[in-house]
Amino acid sequence: MSQVIYPRVTIKFCTKCKWNLRAAWYLQELLSTFGEKLGEVSLIPFESGVFRVEVQKDQSSPSVQIWDRKENDGFPDSKILKQKVRNEVFPEEVLGHVDKSNKNEGKLIAEEKKTEDDNDNNNQNECVECNEAANEQQ
Repeated sequence: MSQVIYPRVTIKFCTKCKWNLRAAWYLQELLSTFGEKLGEVSLIPFESGVFRVEVQKDQSSPSVQIWDRKENDGFPDSKILKQKVRNEVFPEEVLGHVDKSNKNEGKLIAEEKKTEDDNDNNNQNECVECNEAANEQQ
């Protein structure tokens, strides 16, 4: 069995919803920003309707969920995801333009609101299989 290298980011996603490319895009964004500082970024096909990002700083640390599509009402903007990963794993690191664009808290709130609005539109595009599975669970 291969050795796990830390810190690690895990992106769990529903393949029925066809979120494979979205998960791969987030992976690419994280690797472009953090490069070799991350020990692992993994994509894990998961349960129906799930899109979740978790971070584990080291072997002795618990895995921390930093994003869940259902709890956070959609998908994160890549800037927000990068900041959340940074906050958990590299809190002292400055993300350059990602942080500069969010100096003003009002700007951050406006960007989060825009992300929420965009995500509301994205949630309407769930696959039929996931909607049926969710209805069966209720």
